[in-house]
Amino acid sequence: MTEGPSRVRDAMVADPLRLEAGASAQEAGEALMRPEVRAVLVSDAGGLVGVITRKTLVREVVAQGRDPRGTTLREIAEPPNATVDSEMPLTDAFAFLEQNDYERVPVLDADGKLVGVLSRSSVQRRLQEDEPPEDLPPRRD
Repeated sequence: MTEGPSRVRDAMVADPLRLEAGASAQEAGEALMRPEVRAVLVSDAGGLVGVITRKTLVREVVAQGRDPRGTTLREIAEPPNATVDSEMPLTDAFAFLEQNDYERVPVLDADGKLVGVLSRSSVQRRLQEDEPPEDLPPRRD
């Protein structure tokens, strides 16, 4: 059985770090303290509401003098720059990321539910795995 070309779902990080829209800015700040976390995805009933970054917290909470424990993520989440569909061909997704200079984007399924995150580096790795080696020596039988 031959599978078709690789899709975004084949290279995405499934079940990304997310917080519910009713969570506090304090909770997002705690998650963003971890060096490997660059953004927190905000969801509501499985759908993507927006994204929270350190910059968001500084601009929307700290600079505004808001209480991080009383500020919900729904109030401050920024719309994502872009999203991609989980069924998009991986080569198209890579071209999209490259053209727009995105390092990572949220992945949505056909119903608009947040199902993962796609990073440029994971796409590159997957595409390399899918390519046959170029420099094989000729076979001698």
